[in-house]
Amino acid sequence: MDNYSVKKLSKLAGVSVRTLHLYDKMGLLKPSHRTAAGYRLYGEKELLRLQQILFYRELDFPLKDICTILDDPAFDLVQALEGHRKALLARKERINTLIGTIEKTLVTLKSNTMLQVEDLYEGIPQEKMAAYRAEAMQKWGKETVLEVEDTLRSFSKNEMEALKTELNDITAQLTVLMSRDPKSKEVQQCIARRYQVIMRLTGGKIALGKLEYFRKLGELYVADNRYTPVNGMPSKELALFIKEATDYYVQKKQA
Repeated sequence: MDNYSVKKLSKLAGVSVRTLHLYDKMGLLKPSHRTAAGYRLYGEKELLRLQQILFYRELDFPLKDICTILDDPAFDLVQALEGHRKALLARKERINTLIGTIEKTLVTLKSNTMLQVEDLYEGIPQEKMAAYRAEAMQKWGKETVLEVEDTLRSFSKNEMEALKTELNDITAQLTVLMSRDPKSKEVQQCIARRYQVIMRLTGGKIALGKLEYFRKLGELYVADNRYTPVNGMPSKELALFIKEATDYYVQKKQA
């Protein structure tokens, strides 16, 4: 039969050594025997008793009451386990109900600060917004667009403003770097930051590979000038510069 030291039992049961010492002192859980050096050793019987102690503690029974229950000659282990199971299932149901209530409350509270669909297209006339959404759904698929919009709406307005600010800062840095080689270290560092921000904005919900989507987005700025003012591109030249830098970034990543 295996014997367990205090340290081994502590690790096995997930209780502290100090707690086991307390249980011993109270007479709640005595070791099966002690070594010549005075070390406590526990056997299978003590393991089962400790299991019962932990179950009753989970149900908020005081230690003194647990001791009385377990020392009762009429105590039936199987009956006790059946009772624990029923009590824990009932507690589980109550906890699930509480979690559901918390989630509903969070949705209600966040609805005051979370973005709405209209916020995602701020500054664009409603009819154009509808046209852009329809075109995006045709290009990327309705499900993809809706998932990306859900991701965007999960941000608070402050979070979205912070991401927009970061994206604008990167664009400003790239504007300054336009005289550099798109493959240069400084430019590629900005493109890498830009990639991370865009991936956060889309939540990785892109059907195409993430890098391929990022590359096509660079092409889109050049091919369709409607996206230039919407995405903060000051000029066609900058859009072309970002496209070239993006192409190189994706090429290196895919190599």
